[in-house]
Amino acid sequence: MTKSRPPSHFQDLYQADPDPWHFETSAYEQTKYRNSLRALGDRHFVSGLEVGCSIGVLTRMLAGRCDRLLGVDIVEAPLPAARTRCADMPSVRFARMQVPLDWPNEQFDLIVFSEVLYFLSASDITCCARRVLDTLLPGGGVLLVNWTGETGDPSPGNAAPDRFIADVRDRLRVVQQERHHSYRLELLIGS
Repeated sequence: MTKSRPPSHFQDLYQADPDPWHFETSAYEQTKYRNSLRALGDRHFVSGLEVGCSIGVLTRMLAGRCDRLLGVDIVEAPLPAARTRCADMPSVRFARMQVPLDWPNEQFDLIVFSEVLYFLSASDITCCARRVLDTLLPGGGVLLVNWTGETGDPSPGNAAPDRFIADVRDRLRVVQQERHHSYRLELLIGS
């Protein structure tokens, strides 16, 4: 059985490069962020959760849409940069959590998984789906963004969101789905 990527995998990536996915400089990332924010429309959220916040580039963009926002990452290494990036935003907090084993004891009306689900095993994706259903406020939204190319990670980029969507289909519905050249984006809304 394939296991989720352990914290050591990410620790090694951040030791080699403090921005291993080039969130600050990549045209791909900037375009993906714009499309992610556009998918959320004009809606404002009371409480947001960003899983896999890394150095906080997307976090800062999401913060303007949320009264409160919690960014979590599996390792501590990127969080000092995230805290610095959002230092002027008192409504933004960061914590180290190994999702889905760790999960905040809060409720949210926005939960974002941007390019993190494929690092998880199928069983951990199912566990994430349960955690989301337990903590998503009525009418809340879940944004899924997934690279669709080959990565060698535990769950392929198309299989990861498909599994999540199947696991929540009784309580969340896909209201927007976009396929881009190398990634896909889904917005799910609770009933």
